[in-house]
Amino acid sequence: MKSIMMAAQSLMCGHQDVMVAGGMESMSNVPYVMAREAPAYGGVKMEDLIVKDGLTDVYNKFHMGNCAENTAKNYNITREEQDTFAIGSYSRSKAAYESGILAKEIVPVSIPQRGKPDVVVSEDEEWRRVDFSKVPKLKAVFLKENGTVTAANASTLNDGAAALVLMTSDAAKRLNVTPLARVVSFADAAVAPIDFPIAPAFAVPKALDAAGLTKDDIAMWEINEAFSVVVLANIKMLDIDPAKVNVNGGAVSLGHPIGIVGHMVHNLKSGQYGLAGICNGGGGASSIIIQKL
Repeated sequence: MKSIMMAAQSLMCGHQDVMVAGGMESMSNVPYVMAREAPAYGGVKMEDLIVKDGLTDVYNKFHMGNCAENTAKNYNITREEQDTFAIGSYSRSKAAYESGILAKEIVPVSIPQRGKPDVVVSEDEEWRRVDFSKVPKLKAVFLKENGTVTAANASTLNDGAAALVLMTSDAAKRLNVTPLARVVSFADAAVAPIDFPIAPAFAVPKALDAAGLTKDDIAMWEINEAFSVVVLANIKMLDIDPAKVNVNGGAVSLGHPIGIVGHMVHNLKSGQYGLAGICNGGGGASSIIIQKL
């Protein structure tokens, strides 16, 4: 999302008239590392960069999952509520794929094989992997006693990429391109690192104010599902209709390659507004409003 905002700013400033914005992440290829200089008396420590660079708060050295547990406690969000949301996310993703909605935004990727036919990845894989009967039985990951966050109601580790083309209205006319939507406004906000799950609730009002809109003007919401509790807490804080949030599922069911979010444009009808919000480690959040054309 941040790359979209930066591309839009470049267009607004007149530096460019056509931009490609996107991101990628291959979490399966993130290495383990150790210090170049070995300690004098042994004790070499190998570290997982997914945890060290991606999932640990750099300021306070606690895991993002501990922040999620803190939010669940502060906003009285139960394990059962989180499990129910996660199951709903998987169900919505399944329905979106079976109806063909998500196919509009997927580009198949062919992976060459030695002496065998290419492997073609034409859909997200995570939504097929769930076993609903196991969801309520899983142990909490971050708090042994009274923990609520599990592997099922948190997002998963995945590879992925996303990209889109932005251009000015003059460039669209010159290139004879029919745009899908327009960027209406965007905003950033920040809170204390431990409260990063609720940061979108502070970025969203800023984006609405910049657009001259209210939450009642938004037809569809997308709140990044880093953890189920993130969406539940922001729904509660923003007082928005859960039926309008993440209608095609989200990171819990589709996967969470760090830095990729957003797939609502094909669900909006002409003239409708959609709002997406995402939190990030360190306490920050971004939000963006688009209008379907």
